[in-house]
Amino acid sequence: MGGMNISGNTIFIPGATSGIGLALALALRARGNTVIVGGRRAELLDRIAAEHPGIDTMRIDTSDPASIESAAKEVLARHQDLNVLVPMAGIMRIEDWREPASFLASAESVVTTNLLGPIRLIAAFIEHLRRQPDAAIITVSSGLGFTPLAVTPSYNASKAAIHMLSESIRLQLADTSVRVVELVPPSVRTALVPGQESSPVAMDLDEFVAEVIALIETQPGARELQVERVKFLRYGEARGDYDQVVATLNAADPHGKGVRALARDRPIPITTEMSLGGGPPAPAESAVYFAVAEVLGNTATATTPAPG
Repeated sequence: MGGMNISGNTIFIPGATSGIGLALALALRARGNTVIVGGRRAELLDRIAAEHPGIDTMRIDTSDPASIESAAKEVLARHQDLNVLVPMAGIMRIEDWREPASFLASAESVVTTNLLGPIRLIAAFIEHLRRQPDAAIITVSSGLGFTPLAVTPSYNASKAAIHMLSESIRLQLADTSVRVVELVPPSVRTALVPGQESSPVAMDLDEFVAEVIALIETQPGARELQVERVKFLRYGEARGDYDQVVATLNAADPHGKGVRALARDRPIPITTEMSLGGGPPAPAESAVYFAVAEVLGNTATATTPAPG
């Protein structure tokens, strides 16, 4: 996938038995790729194989180094032409960092799955990928790696780390056949945390995947795959409105009741450079207005620097 070809690849996606991973796997399969879906639960893998003939499955626990090593050997034995790795597995936990007993175990679990998992997967596949004439690692960070949600500190930190890991290994692999591409999702309607599947603030899953596929097709040289909706979070610091973006995000989030007052204290002005839905500037200049507009299904169209 060196030129981000949309078809003709053999792709392993660990952590793809539901949500973004499964939807992306099906979309890539429909574009003429061989896709291997990985996950912990055998019953989900069996269902996917039965409902979607042609998709291969592999049982793997990305929090377990031995499972990663074993699965990697089996995947490569079955698919010697594998050229794309998408470490998709991730968990998000609501945490209260005022009491160690309430966050330490959760934080360790999040870091193990979201950061050590991808690191171990890359270690298991990198030698094989470097032997391919055209290969890619597609990491998965998050808009929350750039703008923090108060109730998910470990998740935010793990995704920020994935971003910097992607930037760093891209430099090291620059003279190889392996491209490093970072997928940066916004909030998407999945079962990542309770209530998110029906959240009016989150992006529709099918719309998200369709936009990602379109980005792969139209921006073959992209180092980050950014749907329009995530740019509000991705570029707050570059635009100079980071504090207001943090306040707006946390005011709109249904889990962030304790931080809603931030939105009243730090309103975000919506100007000609940040309009709703691509239209004219919004008349109201407040974080509350922006959050309501998001709930109604609009997105922020902001003047942002092109990803470098």
